[in-house]
Amino acid sequence: MNQANEVNLLADKAQGALWAALRSGRLQAGQFLSMTQLVQLLDCPIAAIRDAVKHASSHGLLSTLPKRGIQVMEARPETIRDCLDFRMVLDQEGARRRIARKAFDGLRELRVQHAELQAAAREDSESNLSPRAIDVDLSLHDFLAEGLGNSQLCASYEANRMRIAVIQNARPFLQVRIVSAMDEHLAVIDAVQQRDAKAAVDAIRYHYEQTLRWWGAV
Repeated sequence: MNQANEVNLLADKAQGALWAALRSGRLQAGQFLSMTQLVQLLDCPIAAIRDAVKHASSHGLLSTLPKRGIQVMEARPETIRDCLDFRMVLDQEGARRRIARKAFDGLRELRVQHAELQAAAREDSESNLSPRAIDVDLSLHDFLAEGLGNSQLCASYEANRMRIAVIQNARPFLQVRIVSAMDEHLAVIDAVQQRDAKAAVDAIRYHYEQTLRWWGAV
């Protein structure tokens, strides 16, 4: 393996490790840490970590502050509003394009997953369903994003998804929210299945508004 390939592999490894740490909550909203601490946490060479930090900073996930180190994005109300608004607009367009192309593969399975989680949340208020709820929640948003059929839009959507993951780790699903969130998602799924673009767009906007309310960012 030549040196250039090795550098690229290390850069990819550092990027993946940083993304995983942000998504999992090992790096939390508003957290400060030094470059040395980040190298230890991610177990990657410092040069590769520096490149990963630059890339994450370009997407608003991290900030490098002189003499203070690196800070993970904060889950401020204005940030939450911007991130959810961005997702709403692309979700709406993804729904329109899927309906226009009649691209519904996987939608039936999504509906089953949502209905099963909704039933579980209604029947058992004691179990911690938050991790499962996040996975199911993302499955619909991923379905809509894939409907965009545009690599640049999908890349922007993925970066915004990472920002929302940081926010979700700071403001995890409440059990009572799971039921209403699944109601809202099922309304989107039903509208797409019925090929009703207006109803889908309206349902996505309603879900956005309710999520803002639950996260206290109205």
